[in-house]
Amino acid sequence: MKMKASYMDQKMKQLVEYCKKSGRIDPNLYIEYDVKRGLRDSNGKGVLTGLTEISDVSAYRVINGRKIPVDGELYYQGYNVGDLITGSQHEKFTFEEVTYLLLFGSLPTEEQFQEFLKILSYYRDLPDNFVREVIMQSTSGNMMNMLQKSVLTLYSYDSDPDNISIPNVLNQSLKLIAQMPLISVYGYQAYRHYHKREHLIIRYPLPELSTAENILRLLRNNGEYSELEAKVLDVALILHAEHGGGNNSTFSTHVISSTGTDTYSAIAASLGSLKGPRHGGANLKVQDMFEDIKGHIKDWEDEKEIRKYLDAMLDGKVFDHSGLIYGMGHAVYTLSDPRAVILKKYAKALSAEKGREEEFALYERVEKIAADAIMEKRQLFKPLCANVDFYSGFVYSMLRLPKELFTAIFAIARISGWCAHRMEELVNAGKIIRPAYKYVGEHRQYTKISERQIRQVGEEDITAASVSQEQPEEKKEEKETQTDKDNQ
Repeated sequence: MKMKASYMDQKMKQLVEYCKKSGRIDPNLYIEYDVKRGLRDSNGKGVLTGLTEISDVSAYRVINGRKIPVDGELYYQGYNVGDLITGSQHEKFTFEEVTYLLLFGSLPTEEQFQEFLKILSYYRDLPDNFVREVIMQSTSGNMMNMLQKSVLTLYSYDSDPDNISIPNVLNQSLKLIAQMPLISVYGYQAYRHYHKREHLIIRYPLPELSTAENILRLLRNNGEYSELEAKVLDVALILHAEHGGGNNSTFSTHVISSTGTDTYSAIAASLGSLKGPRHGGANLKVQDMFEDIKGHIKDWEDEKEIRKYLDAMLDGKVFDHSGLIYGMGHAVYTLSDPRAVILKKYAKALSAEKGREEEFALYERVEKIAADAIMEKRQLFKPLCANVDFYSGFVYSMLRLPKELFTAIFAIARISGWCAHRMEELVNAGKIIRPAYKYVGEHRQYTKISERQIRQVGEEDITAASVSQEQPEEKKEEKETQTDKDNQ
């Protein structure tokens, strides 16, 4: 039976209002029942839900019983990430060395490392016809959806996909780590060809090149890149490979893995989590924000003009009217995000090579002015710093990476951490992760359909409950952090 579009629109609007009213919960109940919304306490600290040896994040020192903010530090298997970057003797393959460390818990010897590179090179290939039959079919403008589709489809190419023994999961993990760059770049090339009517260029990876080098070679029409470009991308991959175990996508990996499901389903879930703009997609918002800033600020060196515009942004008057300055603030770090500090150094070097020093200087000014403006406007008492997303989008733009691949690059890096955490979950054979939700509705008597009344849902019914109530303290705290980013 056909229905007119206007009738359908009217009925769907009514159903939407039912959903809004049915789904709304009195925000004060979260306080009454001490619900840790977002798995955070009233101070914004993550609720302890597990143990890990894979990585650690440090932002405070306890001195005489008091927590004192310090420059942030990030550790992979006990090693400071800055030391891993500066200390590696493998200039081309530092990301691969870090991947070995995350998976196996120790830094490799030269012999172990060369064997590991051979394994990754061996697995850096997709099944026969996979590119044509999967990646080239039903292309998507969103690379994260394409990655999810491809990873789930790889299940069908696995002769033993549901085997969750450690040997089999390790084998699956290494294949996915090696294949993720190919799927990402090939997916983008297919999108560019079918949706933008541009040339289709598919290259095979070279075994002697690093992950970063292969990404640049496969992506560019001429296959060429500079040594600095490859180094900067390698560093970006290292910095995004893992982060403390408490981030949303890694937690998703633990939750899904605890059910005993297959590797492909677990990684697809992690990709779905990372896709969200509050997690992996945040650097795109930073890029869009800076395009807006550059379009409205005439003198990039005028700090007063910059401050005036940032104040307007915080007041929700300009850009996306969210009241946020993207790339500023973090759930854990206070004085500094070590990833942002390291990436900023490489961004400066790359800006010199690309002739974009003035733009880098603008980023520096906005970073400094935004921190002061946010602390004053929001009356914050703890320090505020730029997070890794503040400079990562700028770096990717200088590397001529298309925006469509920004979050996919994050996934290429983070899958090393996800796989390490998946195996940690399986090795320890923990219980299925099952959180609790408090029921706050009412128990009702069943009525026959002939006796039911149509619910009248007006606009006043939808908004009254939330408008009249004061915003709870926990909600205010989230706003004050100036970031909806999880502990990435």
